[in-house]
Amino acid sequence: MIMKIRHAVLEDLDAISAVESKCFPAAEAASKEDFKKRLTVYPNHFWLLEEEGMILSFINGMVTDEMILKDEMYENASLHKENGNWQMIFGVNTIPQYRKQGLAAQLMNVVIADAKKQGRKGLVLTCKAERIHYYKKFGFQNKGISKSTHGGVIWYDMRLEFASNILN
Repeated sequence: MIMKIRHAVLEDLDAISAVESKCFPAAEAASKEDFKKRLTVYPNHFWLLEEEGMILSFINGMVTDEMILKDEMYENASLHKENGNWQMIFGVNTIPQYRKQGLAAQLMNVVIADAKKQGRKGLVLTCKAERIHYYKKFGFQNKGISKSTHGGVIWYDMRLEFASNILN
């Protein structure tokens, strides 16, 4: 079985929404309309891992100069700034029966590499306490409890900062 990583297109909207509904409770899940806005404004910041045309995992998020993920970013795609310093990550989704096979890690490594190539300062995400250890494996640092009230749960601010290329 051959797995492929690619950027999303608007035609992926239904499949992406279906994966999201399997991965997050309704209060935390992005709406189909939110995904449509994201795919329209920043499809190149939407990475899919698929097998034989079936989306198994995806990561998405806008780019901004903000170094903290704010709740308004989830719904307002117009806040995207293509030349921004920070790649936000709104969701790391893998269909439940395909978890614990390294699919999200494969995608995360591509997202990190792309952000470096694009000259970003790093990546930012929020996660629940039980996922902190997972993101630390990629170099993310726990910056403490987030101000986010998304979905009515407690989130932690996580940031991966790239080393500066400037010689002192």
